[in-house]
Amino acid sequence: MARMKRPGVLRRDAENNRRRIVEAARGVFADRGLEAPLEEIARRAEVNIATLYRRFPDRSALIEAILAEKMAEFADAAELALAAEDPWEGFRGCVERFCEMQAADQGVTEAFTTCFPGSAELEESRRRAFAALEALIGRAKAAGALRADFALQDLVLFLMANAGVLRSTRDAAPCAWRRLVGFLLSACHLKSPADAELPAPPTSAELHEAMLAGRPAR
Repeated sequence: MARMKRPGVLRRDAENNRRRIVEAARGVFADRGLEAPLEEIARRAEVNIATLYRRFPDRSALIEAILAEKMAEFADAAELALAAEDPWEGFRGCVERFCEMQAADQGVTEAFTTCFPGSAELEESRRRAFAALEALIGRAKAAGALRADFALQDLVLFLMANAGVLRSTRDAAPCAWRRLVGFLLSACHLKSPADAELPAPPTSAELHEAMLAGRPAR
């Protein structure tokens, strides 16, 4: 006759399963975006799909757990940028860091551009990030480095534009996003010389490969 597990053992098992599911979801969402199959997450976590649903009743609950971590990373990066002595360097560094986070993880864009009003943890991190970004933008404007009409919404547009470039070039030209970000920062930097050096563009071969990959399937 099989022995029943004690309550403490059951709790540890449940906690371990949750941890494995969250770690697996982080990797799968980073690789494939937030629409990745939950079955793939369960497989990578080495649990069955019923166990996943016991820990997270639907996709939104799992996404909230992952995005709360990502949003906290955004907030930490923005607050760290405020410590930069040069206001423009703080702003520039923060934008580049955000876009670099996007390049490393497909789920990052959703963390910044999706609202989960029911998630107190995620929304608190969003509040922290937005407050730090507003301060960064204000400092850069006051220093005469950032154009006066730049708004926080423009930064969200930067991230959306970068997400589109990443989707098209991630495999064929993985560094192409740096060129885009260089142009965007140059366009809003009042002190940037017209001939300021930018990251190199993707090669013709890389761009051709990216365009081929974007063709609709027949």
